[in-house]
Amino acid sequence: WDETHFGKMGSYYINRTFFFDVHPPLGKMLIGLAGYLSGYDGTFPFQKPGDRYEQHNYMGMRGVRLQACFKLVSSPVLFSAECYVRTALLDQIRDLFSFVPLLELSKSLPAALLTAFILIFDTGCITLSQYILLDPILMFFLMGAVLSMVKGNSCADRAFSASWWLWLSLTGMNLAGAMGVKFVGLFVVLLVGLNTIYDLWDLLGDLSLSLVVFGKHLLARVLCLILLPLALYTAMFAVHFTVLNKSGPGDGFFSSAFQSQLIGNNLHNVSIPE
Repeated sequence: WDETHFGKMGSYYINRTFFFDVHPPLGKMLIGLAGYLSGYDGTFPFQKPGDRYEQHNYMGMRGVRLQACFKLVSSPVLFSAECYVRTALLDQIRDLFSFVPLLELSKSLPAALLTAFILIFDTGCITLSQYILLDPILMFFLMGAVLSMVKGNSCADRAFSASWWLWLSLTGMNLAGAMGVKFVGLFVVLLVGLNTIYDLWDLLGDLSLSLVVFGKHLLARVLCLILLPLALYTAMFAVHFTVLNKSGPGDGFFSSAFQSQLIGNNLHNVSIPE
């Protein structure tokens, strides 16, 4: 059912047809982009679950499959799993995102390998990642945020270095991505927020640091973990409204002034009082 739902929204983006949905736009825009780049023309109606795609090129929206090359560069545990050949690229990135943080946190190779194996053989995760759904994209950004946060913590002794700024910025970008796919991404925002509060509290208690240095730490986190995600989140909606410039099923949820900007709407180019 959800594939019918989000596949249709991917078609809306390709056709630039305005619609309304309860979820933020990033995941659906990425589905539409994957379909466009893989040759899908946005003409499949997605009327009910189970309809045959026939000649329509739908595979791009289900996930780009580059297993062979990615398995060689990710981690040894992924290379050893024969059943893993059938999974999508997001599956493999997700397992890498679980392997690295666990190795960083536990300093235990067996613990990290066990975690990656559990995800490799999780039939639910594999199945979800092979359909046109928001969940695999959401998991990508959730686990990317955790990975970036953990790697950022490991650079604490090299504050303000290039790697420290990189991981802090990537954390903010992944937070924006998680919130931009579904609002349940708020939970990873809370996780990173609690980690940041703990980190700042620890720095405040370090008497060897001056208040000026502490202020720089605080400013860096405001910049990378608050302002950067907000800017990216806003930019997603800017792209969303720029792409969807034709009249569609979502018109009625918006004002007459907004509808006058949509090509094909009865009010298009009509002068609307403020």
